[in-house]
Amino acid sequence: MAAKTQARLGFVLFALIAAAAATFVLVRRSATPSSSDHRTVRQLVVHYNLLSRPDDPIIVLGDSIVEAATLPASACGHPIVNAGLAGAGTRSDLAGWLKPALGPKRPFAIIVSLGVNDALTAKPDSSQVFAGRYEALLRELTTLTTRLFIIEFPPVEVRGPFTAAMEKAAAASITGYRAALPDLAKRTGATFMPLPPMEAPFTLEGVHLNAAGYRSWDQAIQQATELACR
Repeated sequence: MAAKTQARLGFVLFALIAAAAATFVLVRRSATPSSSDHRTVRQLVVHYNLLSRPDDPIIVLGDSIVEAATLPASACGHPIVNAGLAGAGTRSDLAGWLKPALGPKRPFAIIVSLGVNDALTAKPDSSQVFAGRYEALLRELTTLTTRLFIIEFPPVEVRGPFTAAMEKAAAASITGYRAALPDLAKRTGATFMPLPPMEAPFTLEGVHLNAAGYRSWDQAIQQATELACR
């Protein structure tokens, strides 16, 4: 990736984060971890959501795509709790973040949707490094539940501020990361859930899903919950 393209990618990422914070529409695409304030607030929100619901929840864990999602209230008698954290990636210690929010509760199932923030950095890690960090997260989560699912994270598209040059810069990492997920699921005893096809435009600004994108993403979530409930 050329230095000029890296700089441009970083600048647009920063600009989108600032716009999202100002408008509270969750149109974020930060490749760095969330601010400590947001991380703490989200942890508290997840904790309160768990306190107000029966035991054995289904947790949907991931980044801003999860946080912005409208999830079903429950599946087969188990409440579904949104544990999305905008800006999260495999470096974000999501297991360590989730455990205090859970307290004594044990999830019935955990569904993970993660990866795009890892790819949208100026210097993305190799697919092997990405898979190693993701595997470490999944192995921690297996101590919390025997029902673990990986949702394939969506691709990006040229749309709005996300230019063709930016898409080209991120494409190799995104392709490699997505390709690593099925084998990663096998190694950790998780179930891999591919996304149904998405017809463009499926994002708001190249990264975060619009209504059409969420229709496909929601199908994968529904399939995961149905498998968990069997």
